[in-house]
Amino acid sequence: MVTRSRALLAVFGIVAVGLLVRLVDLGGRIFHWDEGRVGYWILRYHETGSFSYRPIIHGPFLPIVNDYVFAVLPATDFTARLPVALVGGLLPLSVWLFRKHLRRDELVALALFFAFNPLLVYYSRFMRNDILVATFSFVALGFVVRAYDTGRLAYLIPAGISFATGAATKENYLVYLLCFLGAGALVFDHRLLARTSAGESARDILFTEIPASLKDRLRRRGAGSLSAGTFRAGVGILGGIAAFFAVFVFFYAPRPDLWNAFGNSAALPGVVEAGSLGAFESMGGSWLDGSHQSHEYLPYLKDFLETFVYGAPVLIVFALVGIVVDRYGVVADRLRWLVVFATYWGVVSIFGYPLATDIQAPWVVVHAVVPLAIPAAVGVAFTFRAATNAVDTQDTVGVGLAALVLLASVGGVAAANYDYWNASTDEDKVVLQWAQPENDLKPTLDDIAAVSATNGGTDVLLYGTHPPNNADETHFYVKDESNPLGGPSWHSRLPLPWYFEGADVERTSSAPETSASEIGQNPPPVVVAYEWDRAELESELDGYEVRQHAFKLWSEDVVVFIDRDALAAANANANA
Repeated sequence: MVTRSRALLAVFGIVAVGLLVRLVDLGGRIFHWDEGRVGYWILRYHETGSFSYRPIIHGPFLPIVNDYVFAVLPATDFTARLPVALVGGLLPLSVWLFRKHLRRDELVALALFFAFNPLLVYYSRFMRNDILVATFSFVALGFVVRAYDTGRLAYLIPAGISFATGAATKENYLVYLLCFLGAGALVFDHRLLARTSAGESARDILFTEIPASLKDRLRRRGAGSLSAGTFRAGVGILGGIAAFFAVFVFFYAPRPDLWNAFGNSAALPGVVEAGSLGAFESMGGSWLDGSHQSHEYLPYLKDFLETFVYGAPVLIVFALVGIVVDRYGVVADRLRWLVVFATYWGVVSIFGYPLATDIQAPWVVVHAVVPLAIPAAVGVAFTFRAATNAVDTQDTVGVGLAALVLLASVGGVAAANYDYWNASTDEDKVVLQWAQPENDLKPTLDDIAAVSATNGGTDVLLYGTHPPNNADETHFYVKDESNPLGGPSWHSRLPLPWYFEGADVERTSSAPETSASEIGQNPPPVVVAYEWDRAELESELDGYEVRQHAFKLWSEDVVVFIDRDALAAANANANA
């Protein structure tokens, strides 16, 4: 039997190791396309102090929090990912909120899944919002559960804060809310059906027993007074709503309007409206109108399941075990509602997210891993207890089988984490999203930054081009570098703008109609082009070192031409 103190100590130990796993070499992988996009806008906000909610880059949490981070630490791949890594690493602490519903060994097992599942680890080392919304929503659920367990509705205040913070990360916090409500309704219906099947009256349960139980709980909270208990409950509920609203507005209110409103009370209502109703309208217009979900379902489901199987095989196996043993009362002699709730939530997530998501992205699988970690923890703890019992009864075969299963699981998780660590190649494309450059581009970007630091004038030319057999599409070219989103093809540069902006690289671009010979007449020290333009540029850029890198996981390479003399001068300056 695991004691309370040992279980809590184990959870803290797991958190410490989980944080270490997330922080070591956190900046080692080059930024993904999406990290570069959001990172660029964070840098612009940090520079100008102006920011407003833009649904296409999701919630304002990362821009606002990273702005504070960059005020203390330099803007790097490591520091940009730091908030996500910390939140993901602290997720295992949340298991303690569910201590009334899970055995202590199950709590430890749940913490292990949260700390070391390969998908949760990889996307905790990734500047995206999925780990954030999953963690904050799960913590909010935990505080609601504690409020129910203890009758202390003051827990609804941290629940409101946590859920509002999750809402500030990504719009699918609404999907979490729907999952919670739907799973709760199914659990309630399940329990009601079980009792009515045993001959009890549904009318008596719904209209007599439940109201009487609610009144009894309120009286206990009010020291025997129903009115006092109702007042305390109202304060707790209103406190949770107020906390949610305050945090929501803090994140979604535009900057610097929010700060200016404190010195101009007349402007405050408009700022509050922009940070609440205005934000929700923008969110609905972009993400809730269904336009992002207009795609075929089965290919997205196949992609989801493939990532799930490769990224969480151990969790899947133990979740099936946990569902079975809990459903048939093997563990607790009864069906536990939290395990059933998590199962419903997880299954709906598996089949729902391929419909809700706008692109085929492995990170959405995180939203099924988190709920299904609960039955998986039940399965692991059951297997561990079976092994312990086999040792006690000297069942050699049982010990061997259980030990083999547990050791294979540990080995599989460790091997997957090692493989996916800072992976950036198509060998791991089932877990990585396709818009991931290869890591060997990073040293080249460092050289570009070094050349820029010693160069006067334009540092980099991005060679505008049309992809082969697609004259309607343009890459790299923008008409006005001071307004890059004016296009036509700023996004095709990602994640380069994050690195160029951070290193103060002066860049320009050429129109697709510009010939290689024109570029060769007076080129800057660095020219960046797509691979299909390499041959014609190479003949014009004499004295340039040529480096080719995968810009996406497949079928898209970039070529970087660096003036050898400029690079030598930069290196000499760095070593001086």
